[in-house]
Amino acid sequence: MGYSIIADMHMHTIASSHAYGTVKEMAEAAQLAGLCAIAITDHGPRMEDAPHPWHFDNMTTLPREIAGVRVFRGIEANILNAAGETDLEDVRKERMEWVVASFHPPVAGLHMTEEECTNAWLKVIQNPHIDMMGHSGDPRYKYDYERVIREAAHSGTVVEINNGSFKVRAGSYENCKTIAQLCKKYGAYISVDSDAHTPWRVAALDEALQMLNEVNFPSELIVNADFNRLLKYMENRRK
Repeated sequence: MGYSIIADMHMHTIASSHAYGTVKEMAEAAQLAGLCAIAITDHGPRMEDAPHPWHFDNMTTLPREIAGVRVFRGIEANILNAAGETDLEDVRKERMEWVVASFHPPVAGLHMTEEECTNAWLKVIQNPHIDMMGHSGDPRYKYDYERVIREAAHSGTVVEINNGSFKVRAGSYENCKTIAQLCKKYGAYISVDSDAHTPWRVAALDEALQMLNEVNFPSELIVNADFNRLLKYMENRRK
């Protein structure tokens, strides 16, 4: 099965200081890759390399389109603890169009049990301001996949298949394969993203798409495989 991805909904700019591209450069790279939309999702304020909260407030000054690519104002919020609290509360969340929530060791540490990670994710997907579970195949934060994915389908939260994880989070491939199979089983939307930290990695999705082919994943459950589907999802989610 061939998949056509039209938007990359997770990427970082030089506002996250371990990344290497400007907003303009990321949009231009997306245009060259044939995408019609991107989400700029720099790290939330509790991450060591995060931009000042004013960065997120001021994203309203960005053009709606750059190089012919629709630019969504976003954030990758940090999950802080086993209670599922995030640093989204540190910014004016109503200004964000696309919110990813993820575990990162510098913020959450590496001490949580599978049960604690499960409970954290269940709290996260109950948050109406959070759109997507970020790189949840990370084996350092293993959770009860069946229970959480079933609830994500029920709540309408998107589950990310993060191509970047296959390179930087060892063990993610098989976990993501299990997650994708459960999304297929329960009808949960996924988003296939690069997590690009440079313009050269925008729309780099080959391994994730290969894995989805292996499980015969239905394209209609890929929220960023159709622009109208993505817009409709975002509109309904906010309601």
